[in-house]
Amino acid sequence: MNPAYSVIFFTTATGAGYGAVVWLVVLALLGIVPLTPALGASVFIVSLALITAGLLSSTFHLGHPERAWRALSQWRSSWLSREGVAALATYIPIMVFAVGSLFFGAYNNIWIWFGLIAAGLCLVTVGCTGMIYASLRAIPRWSTPLVVPLYIAFALSTGAVLLIAIASVFSVTPGVLAWCAAVITLAAWMLKIVYWRQIDNAKPVATAESATGLGDIGKVRLLESPHSSENYVMREMGYTIARKHAARLRKIALILGGIATALALVVAGVLPAPYATIASIVALFGAATGILIERWLFFAEARHAASLYYGASEV
Repeated sequence: MNPAYSVIFFTTATGAGYGAVVWLVVLALLGIVPLTPALGASVFIVSLALITAGLLSSTFHLGHPERAWRALSQWRSSWLSREGVAALATYIPIMVFAVGSLFFGAYNNIWIWFGLIAAGLCLVTVGCTGMIYASLRAIPRWSTPLVVPLYIAFALSTGAVLLIAIASVFSVTPGVLAWCAAVITLAAWMLKIVYWRQIDNAKPVATAESATGLGDIGKVRLLESPHSSENYVMREMGYTIARKHAARLRKIALILGGIATALALVVAGVLPAPYATIASIVALFGAATGILIERWLFFAEARHAASLYYGASEV
């Protein structure tokens, strides 16, 4: 599949934003992170900015972005529509929890419930994003049980790194929280390794022979392209990446997004300010770089069944 940069930014930015909100709600309600006005406002502003920018960027990949609102009406059958509805609904409890925690500083029953609802809707929205791809049976590498857990895991890991980086700027020593974020980050990337091994070892779901129904005759190969020039299917679904390049990019993503980020978080948990701040920001850059490469590969390595009619031998 053709890696659309607007969609890559959308999935990474919203994931980090939603993940940061989830951790902020949980840690604030548990009293682990003191939600000062400056820290709380910064986390809410950055998270909502990432979420909003990501949602807006997702419309750039549409043929008619001005009609994006119409997709909300198809929530009964479309995961894209469900994601849009969940994303809009999430703004309400987030804003209510932000107002209650920042201006009233109260965590009574009503504010606790709004915080928990906000965290739950954040996870639901990320899950809907993952289901957009996991529900596409025509793309076997996406239609696996690991896609949705991966989207949620990376949202929680990048959100934790983002929250720690912002908190460290306000002289909140990450301490044990940074180590927990390192464990979460490594766990997310271990799950990604399992996913990579799964798609590498998976048997073909369809071949050129099964797609054309000519398997009884013999091996099927493309004699001539069905079009004289590139069309939409070839442009969007015929993108391929060499296996050696994919393997190299996987290693880079794993090293930067997983190992380097975890090490920086461990260092941030040991050192005092301002060194902890520097280490946290390094971890944030590592996590962002790694997840961007990972998300690019997620699209680039996908093979659509339609490519069988354009020269691909199997998917």
